Amino acid sequence: MAALALPALLLVACGGDQNALLPPERPADGEFAPRISTVQRASDREHQRLLAAFGGEYRAPKARAALDDVVQRLAKASEGQIGAYEITILNSPVVNAFALPTGRLYVTRGLLALANDTSEIASVLAHEIAHVTAQHAVERAERELESALVSQVVSQVLKDPAQGAAVQAGSKLSLARFSRQQELTADQISVRNISRAGYDPYGAGRFLGALGRNTAFRNSAQNQSADDKRLDILSSHPQTPERIAAVTAAARQIGAPGIGEHDAARWLAAIDGLAYGDDPRDGVVRGRRYLNSALRIAFSAPEGFSLEAARDMVIGVSANGAQALRFDSVTLKAGQTLESYVATGWIEGVETTGVEKLEISGQPAVVATGKGTDWTFRLAAVQAGDRVYRFILAARGGNDPSRAMQSVLDSFRSLAPTEAQAVRPMQIRLVAASAGDTPASMAARMPEQERALELFMLLNGLDRNGALTPGQRYKIIAE
Repeated sequence: MAALALPALLLVACGGDQNALLPPERPADGEFAPRISTVQRASDREHQRLLAAFGGEYRAPKARAALDDVVQRLAKASEGQIGAYEITILNSPVVNAFALPTGRLYVTRGLLALANDTSEIASVLAHEIAHVTAQHAVERAERELESALVSQVVSQVLKDPAQGAAVQAGSKLSLARFSRQQELTADQISVRNISRAGYDPYGAGRFLGALGRNTAFRNSAQNQSADDKRLDILSSHPQTPERIAAVTAAARQIGAPGIGEHDAARWLAAIDGLAYGDDPRDGVVRGRRYLNSALRIAFSAPEGFSLEAARDMVIGVSANGAQALRFDSVTLKAGQTLESYVATGWIEGVETTGVEKLEISGQPAVVATGKGTDWTFRLAAVQAGDRVYRFILAARGGNDPSRAMQSVLDSFRSLAPTEAQAVRPMQIRLVAASAGDTPASMAARMPEQERALELFMLLNGLDRNGALTPGQRYKIIAE
């Protein structure tokens, strides 16, 4: 969880915003117009950057109303005031939260799905507010002045796209980077504030536990270790067990468990119907299948692969990590043929050989083989007008990716208009448990989800051997 440091503001201080040097505009009536502060202008730019990076704003009136209520209570109880707070739900399945120094707060819909009661979501928002009131973002902005200048030199002086992309990738990860002490301080402040606002102070520990389980769940699906860095709420944060121990100790100083509001029914009602997972506009993953209603295409990953969709690509990884799949699309240059495009190679450092023409699902296509230092590649490109759909299947350890790629290409097809319209987002649905229900029987209601039992238990904060309470409502994922 992070408050963004407004790097654009640093460029203003270095003379990067020429408009800041202009005199205030004079309206027609002769009165000077009020000047928009450089801080507010920078905040507006960062707001637009966040919307672009995390899928835009997600409209969910019930969830937004519940969040507004929590924020108002926390604002009255917080240690230090900055004025009004404004919250935006970001249309991303990634679990994350941010704040700008001006008091703009952001939570992804992926994070909302993980919370199970009002005290848990309050702990997230209180943590972000604590970063703002403690001025952590301002402190970090001063330390990041040098890196901001390096980025400016790379992009404006060196004109090096590759280096520029590397800098941008690094800065994106740094959005969630505060010092260890700042994170722990924000945790301590948030526990006190949610208690003063009337919420259960132990909600912070419960939600941190859910964050840790979510990261382990996602990492294991992609054959990653817990130490791998990902653009989620725990990247560059202190280890989760350390944070859980600290917030639990802080809660015990306030009182024994059982104090404060932790209204599960109210929060669950607020997120009932919330979109879950991929946005259909970017394509959706259904088990091993990928369907894109905008492009009207579909394909399936090989047996044993797990898929994850992003805005511009789809990534698949085999269960043993020895093979990887990537799908994306590009536009051919004027006069460029599919064969010449593939022959030139689109993977840097990979020699392309054996270029072969064929048809895939009635479309002209080309397949080829590539060889890198440690990986062997099977490449395929399917042309539809001036758009080229690209598949890369990489294998290491002497494995041949040809058979796996053939299964992908055999599954590639165009979607009929009715099929494309039928691709709908998955949603959070609430289902009351019957007397004979178990986690396994509830998970069976989510047949499209990989590792459905693990996901059901994660979403509902259940332990491995946890039993269900008849009549209680639980979250499942369904269309």
